[in-house]
Amino acid sequence: MPHLTSTTAGATGTGVRTALGIPGYAHPLVAPAQWAELTRPGTPLDWVVLDVAAGPGARPDPHCLEAAGRLRAAGVRVLGHLDLTYGARAFAELLSDAHRHLDWYGVDGFLLDRCPTERTALPEVRRATTTLRAISDTAHIVLGHGRHPHPGYAENADQLVTFSGPWSDYRWSQAAEWTVDYPPDRFCHFVHGVPRGHLDEALRIARWQGAATIYFTDRTDRDGRVDPWESMPGYWDDIVSRVGMGVSE
Repeated sequence: MPHLTSTTAGATGTGVRTALGIPGYAHPLVAPAQWAELTRPGTPLDWVVLDVAAGPGARPDPHCLEAAGRLRAAGVRVLGHLDLTYGARAFAELLSDAHRHLDWYGVDGFLLDRCPTERTALPEVRRATTTLRAISDTAHIVLGHGRHPHPGYAENADQLVTFSGPWSDYRWSQAAEWTVDYPPDRFCHFVHGVPRGHLDEALRIARWQGAATIYFTDRTDRDGRVDPWESMPGYWDDIVSRVGMGVSE
């Protein structure tokens, strides 16, 4: 199959623990049931992103405070959303948002969304991740590239999002050769528009490509007009069950 580029220990399905990474649902006031569902015991979660208003917002939000508190009480890691705008974001603004996430919501780390992929942007991203670890030495840092970046980025974060896009692209995608040098728990895949009947196939692609943190949804972006991640997929119970028990290879 086109997406199967190599066979290494850790890149196959054997012995790999797959978990869900939640890119960020709609505001808890709008989607309270969905946030509550994330605290159900046994849900195979790696982390959940808290995106109050394209970041931490201008002031503490009581609904987000409550949602983040419930997740932490349930043992779920909460990441604050930081937008790098492909390297155009001012460093001082980024740091200010990070402090607000930590001070207001006590986040366990950060998703650096719209992260650049080019080698030339590496020093600035390295500066950002180093500073984030300085203000929170236990921070779990995820770089949200959305596609395979220069391999140097793998040395600057706990995880990389190496695919974010539609099922029509994912089913024919390929993993970059350099990723075989890292374990699957270093990579994340976010895929929208996955039909219910293709869930098992999508999970096998993630395992073959060596990505242990995933999020699949049947929601679509409607040609870029909506956020496909803001609500749970219609087959939430199915994907929780499949990820929780694993998929036979």
